[in-house]
Amino acid sequence: MTTTQETLAKVPAVTLVFWVIKILATTLGETAGDALSMSLDLGYLVSTVIFFVLFLVAVLVQTAAKRFHTGIYWTTIVATTTVGTTLADFADRSLNIGYAGGSSLILLLLIGTLLLWYSTLGTIAVGSVSSRKSEIFYWITILFSQTLGTALGDWVADSLGLGYLSAALVFGSLLALIALGYALTTLSRTCLFWGAFILTRPLGAVIGDFLDKPIEAGGLALSRYSASGVLLALIFVSILIFPQKPASTSH
Repeated sequence: MTTTQETLAKVPAVTLVFWVIKILATTLGETAGDALSMSLDLGYLVSTVIFFVLFLVAVLVQTAAKRFHTGIYWTTIVATTTVGTTLADFADRSLNIGYAGGSSLILLLLIGTLLLWYSTLGTIAVGSVSSRKSEIFYWITILFSQTLGTALGDWVADSLGLGYLSAALVFGSLLALIALGYALTTLSRTCLFWGAFILTRPLGAVIGDFLDKPIEAGGLALSRYSASGVLLALIFVSILIFPQKPASTSH
């Protein structure tokens, strides 16, 4: 029997499908963010303002909803990935903070948000996201994690000179280690979740860069518009084929 708390859960259960869609969404965030800031030549600041407004609208709709809606949730996730892309690029490149400096700054903001969330509500578990206050903490945390992932992906691929495919292998390997930790150890499921959630963003970022960056830079030079369209279609199909249930908050 479904409990009241389970009905009020506002985020999806963490399954394999969740992670597949999350990686698709983070990759879309990279290609769509670059399409606006670079292909349309709007620049990082203007693109960040546009995407941030869309993010605020999506969060308002998400938090106003009385129950979990798959489409609303993933629209909000995509909004965080696009604004995270242009915001990180603006900080790293336009403000000349650099990838290392940008990653360090955003990491501190992310850790600070998680600590404040924990001290306020006593838990940062994804299953606890069922109230307005916990949702606000959840989306701020996600926004910082998406921004951090963009900066981290660029740092590893560009500054460290690994290239996009090698960087993808690094982040993919780290995600595999977290999966092994989940399967073989009793490590905190909450910590493992947030570790995986953060790492899917730089993975998606370097995959997105691999798809749309010039061949001489190590990419495939695909159209950012067509790549974004294909990724969006894959997300849409995945949502239709694999219906998602809200996370349980009863435990």
